[in-house]
Amino acid sequence: MAGTLLLPAVGLAREPDGWRVASGALALAAFALVLAAALYAVVTPDEAGIRRRWLRLGYGTVAVLSVPLVGPVGGTAWPTWAWFGAALVGGVPLLAPFRLVLPATLAAVVVSGAVGWFIGPAVGRSVLITGSVGLGIALVNGFQVWFWRLLVQAEQGRAAQARLVAAQERLRFAGDVHDLLGHHLTVIALKAELAARLAADDPARAGREASEAQRLAATALTELRRTVHGYRRVDLAEQLTAVGEVLRSSGVRCTVVPPVGELPAEAATQLAAVLREAGTNVLRHSRAGWCRIEIVQEEGVARMTVTNDGVADSAAPDRHSHGLRGLADRLATTGGQLRTRRADGVFAVEATVPTAA
Repeated sequence: MAGTLLLPAVGLAREPDGWRVASGALALAAFALVLAAALYAVVTPDEAGIRRRWLRLGYGTVAVLSVPLVGPVGGTAWPTWAWFGAALVGGVPLLAPFRLVLPATLAAVVVSGAVGWFIGPAVGRSVLITGSVGLGIALVNGFQVWFWRLLVQAEQGRAAQARLVAAQERLRFAGDVHDLLGHHLTVIALKAELAARLAADDPARAGREASEAQRLAATALTELRRTVHGYRRVDLAEQLTAVGEVLRSSGVRCTVVPPVGELPAEAATQLAAVLREAGTNVLRHSRAGWCRIEIVQEEGVARMTVTNDGVADSAAPDRHSHGLRGLADRLATTGGQLRTRRADGVFAVEATVPTAA
């Protein structure tokens, strides 16, 4: 879009009148400012649309004022407003629906023809420049805006997918806890109520019912601890399958190479935690087209490598490492290690954990 302002600026160089040069330069500067704000608005969220409405007002004001300010610039030597009108039409997709491009083009063509008729015999050339060049720029900008919004929606979809997976896991855990404790707590409540009723008439039986309620409470607590322990010591093979399916459903080509043989429970738990964090990073912090997850057993250690593309080399060094730093500290306490590397748009997480007793 900045290039579209160069051709109107040529008219300033060909205009001998200093006041016209100043007025034309003012209009071009105002248009450049509004255009820069429009480009910023395209790439930043504006849920209420207030900023976009103000920008539309400013864009329309600049378009109207440009006729007296830019129209006379260049005279018959250069159709300055014709090029300026093309730039105006080209910027419409940044602030308005694409269906308004054609009406805006027709309006700009009419104004361009009128300005051309007023300053000299340049009506045909002015109309042709404004109509053809303006429509071409609008088509290019419209495609770029559409493609950008498509990328934003894809990124939002990935983030939503990650949140959905986490929510489903929380619901599954809540359901298991409910199923586990629901029966026990119901029976405990009934036993406690019965013991309270029998306390005065049959103290011995009330004591037995209270002891039974205590036993049930201890059993429920033991089973709850086993359930939580089971969630902490996850099935690594199940985690590999789940992460691979989530990535594939998000459009990432995912290759999973599981370990040969079964890993010790502690090593599998540590690697599963790194796997979940690495999979979340692929979904949230990259535009990955492929991902490879590989786990190998070596002498006394298990090594997992998660590699994906779609990472900008210019990104901040800690962009992917916020959650991984905590995992690195956690692995270090058990003799493990976590390393990350980035090169040529490829990001890799490598975790090693001891397998020997």
